[in-house]
Amino acid sequence: MPDCQTPDFYSFDSLLSEDERQVRDTVAKFVDDRVLPIIAECFEKERFPSELIPEMAELGLFGPTLTDYGCAGLNNVAYGLIMQELERGDSGVRSFASVQSGLCMYPIHTYGSDEQKKRWLPAMARAKAIGCFGLTEPDGGSDPGTMKTRAEKRGGDWIINGAKMWITSGTIADVAVVWAMTEHGVRGFLVEKGTPGYTARDIPHKMSLRASVTSELFFDNCKVPLSSQLPKAEGLGAPLSCLTQARYGIAWGGIGAAIACYREALTFARQRVLFGAPLSHKQLIQVRLADMLRRITTGQLLALQLGRLKDQGVMHHTQVSLAKWNNVRIGLDVARDARDLLGAGGISVECCPVRHMLNLESVITYEGTETIHQLIVGREITGTAAF
Repeated sequence: MPDCQTPDFYSFDSLLSEDERQVRDTVAKFVDDRVLPIIAECFEKERFPSELIPEMAELGLFGPTLTDYGCAGLNNVAYGLIMQELERGDSGVRSFASVQSGLCMYPIHTYGSDEQKKRWLPAMARAKAIGCFGLTEPDGGSDPGTMKTRAEKRGGDWIINGAKMWITSGTIADVAVVWAMTEHGVRGFLVEKGTPGYTARDIPHKMSLRASVTSELFFDNCKVPLSSQLPKAEGLGAPLSCLTQARYGIAWGGIGAAIACYREALTFARQRVLFGAPLSHKQLIQVRLADMLRRITTGQLLALQLGRLKDQGVMHHTQVSLAKWNNVRIGLDVARDARDLLGAGGISVECCPVRHMLNLESVITYEGTETIHQLIVGREITGTAAF
């Protein structure tokens, strides 16, 4: 029989290996035991649960697809399942792991020198060092090729001037992966916390991702040695490849948020009696729950096939765009409908849909807006860029 509770309507579990299921179940238990009991209060008080970071490191959740340097060497489907479960807890928790892994450890592993890899990757895998990723700027994010942050070579140093905005983990990061324009195009740099001329400050008063650290970075004649440059990161393709890694995880994360909201809506519909019968007995409620399940099921299968393509080394970045667009939209639509189905109580932080709904308003915007991903797919279809 199809499983409508998990939900697993198309025997999704049967398509996973035993190792993949074990990874998923381990992270699910961590989310149930450690994240869910505290996350509503963290969201309400605008506090990132940093006490969970060592436990996440112990579980091998940072850089899990990387090999060597103390990383787990998991496949990409297992990584996606990690992201799904973390976002089932909260987008802020998933964002932290996603940035640490896909936006910081990945570029160091892919574009860094041997010395950079040896210094940072083992420490980041153990959460002895935290990273952030500086690409988006105050004047724009969808067109990174027009970035205003500049790096100029002077003698044996680089001098960086500019600002970055909407940076996850910015004020708690020990190292920032910063992208700047040079006379030879976009280059990547590792800027350590405490470097003169480099400052970070939190962005307050957020109504989304409240259980996440979101920051601004400032570079005022920030001097870093030539050895801070990522030697293999040349051109805009380098930061965009990092975004592909993050977007892949987000495609799974949207499903995790949708699952959390669906489960709560289903439980409520069974327990709430209206006009003499449980809500779950009403036609319109059944239609809405069925539609949530339809969306989640299609998103699960889409994410899984994307992961298999990635593990085979044949995934194309436009396929990631389609999945990020589709699955975050699924998460947001399910969260909104679940919030409505819960009635007046649905606006309370004690119910997860409103928290996921607010978080996903950010997730559908960052790492490429929904419109940008639609246009990326449109360009692939037509051969013409309409940006």
